Amino acid sequence: MKDFDLSNLDFNNAGAWPAAVKAVFCAIVVAVILFLGWWFFISNQQDQLEALKRTEVTLKRDFEAEQARAVNLEPLREQLAEMEAMLQQMLRQLPSRTEMPDLIVDISQTALAAGIQNELFQPQPEIRREFYAEKPISLRMVGSYHQFGDFVSGVASLPRVVIMTMHDISLRPRDDRGGALVLEGTVKTYRYLDEDEQAEVAAASVQQAQGAR
Repeated sequence: MKDFDLSNLDFNNAGAWPAAVKAVFCAIVVAVILFLGWWFFISNQQDQLEALKRTEVTLKRDFEAEQARAVNLEPLREQLAEMEAMLQQMLRQLPSRTEMPDLIVDISQTALAAGIQNELFQPQPEIRREFYAEKPISLRMVGSYHQFGDFVSGVASLPRVVIMTMHDISLRPRDDRGGALVLEGTVKTYRYLDEDEQAEVAAASVQQAQGAR
């Protein structure tokens, strides 16, 4: 190929250029087009590909975590069923609705049998929870440490399981200084709700939630 001076090229008459110059110019144009195509299209596609790869890694990690939870789901369901069965069994050891009045009488009689003086023993309206009901009892009892100990022991020996919790209870010496103590405040005992009562509590909760909206 003969030497040629690019300054002598007539860009208005590219058809008259030497064949070698045309080939080089076409190659340059093609290279520029390919570079621009890569820059404006392929580069953007690579960015999208990288984003998709990161999304794939995240989804794969989430899938593996969910799969691990799914593997443990059935054993957890079995444990939950066992715990619910144990809870129901424990609740059914509490007094029923029909046994509650007799139980309150038994608690009062147990106090009298221990030598405690019941100045006040007044059951209050019960409070229903999801699976059980609370029965508050306002009381004022007078006795000695030994008599109160016998009372607690006697309640624990009743045929039914009796749970008593104390609220705002005070124990103080009596004003007459005779060695007696005054136990005053509120205790709560509990009973289980039967299926119909549990359904009533659930329905009341739903109505309350709807009314709050």
